[in-house]
Amino acid sequence: MADARPIGMFDSGVGGLSVLAALRRLAPNERLVYFADTAWFPYGPRPPAEVRKRAFAIVHRLLESQAKMIVVACNTASTAAVADLRQAFDVPFVAMVPGLKPATLTSKSGMVAILATPGTLDGEMYARVVQEFGAGTKVRNVAGAGLAELVESGEQDSATARAALREALAPVVAAGADTVVLGCTHYHFLAPAIRAEFPGVTLVDTSEPVARRAVQLLEMHGLRAPAGQEGELDLVVSGDRAAFESKMQRLGFERALPEAVR
Repeated sequence: MADARPIGMFDSGVGGLSVLAALRRLAPNERLVYFADTAWFPYGPRPPAEVRKRAFAIVHRLLESQAKMIVVACNTASTAAVADLRQAFDVPFVAMVPGLKPATLTSKSGMVAILATPGTLDGEMYARVVQEFGAGTKVRNVAGAGLAELVESGEQDSATARAALREALAPVVAAGADTVVLGCTHYHFLAPAIRAEFPGVTLVDTSEPVARRAVQLLEMHGLRAPAGQEGELDLVVSGDRAAFESKMQRLGFERALPEAVR
């Protein structure tokens, strides 16, 4: 079986591009529609009900583009909305979940730091993950105040970003945390700066595992694109489109995504 319809994906900004890039590598002949909700960025500090409302509006828009699957490429939106989205819409959903399970297997010290937005750390999904996988591990929550904004503004490897990362992570690393979970897709782009500041720390990034899960669900539901289909990307932006395309280019996506962004 084959299905030529696109995969829908959304985030509040550039963060979800980390998942998109991984999915393009794993399934290069799939069509993608990426919704960047920059008019409502950032999601992290917003009330869950507001994020849920945006998620429903975006899914409606992606389904208008005949999306066969939705990837919620945002930890905050996954926490706030994915359970309700799965009940409301008859398409497969793939959600972002903080990678605590692999972090507990990686950590040698038994202490793991979860770097995430308040909207993720305060959510029921995260609480269930900690309950299920956190036994026997010291889990330290670190709210990444302002970090997504630095990535969105192109400052992911700036002196300002490094100072913010030191302020956020230095106390937990000094206390013994040897593994940091990147619990926001925007933080994928902070990984080089984190490694430079904390060279002994292991990072857990779920962008590629989520993309692999999407491919697995495509197989399970008979939704893979035809073998000869040419992959393409459609971009929907709720805010300034030209500004978002410029951000994509700054992050190197003119190389990762050579197709024309329409």
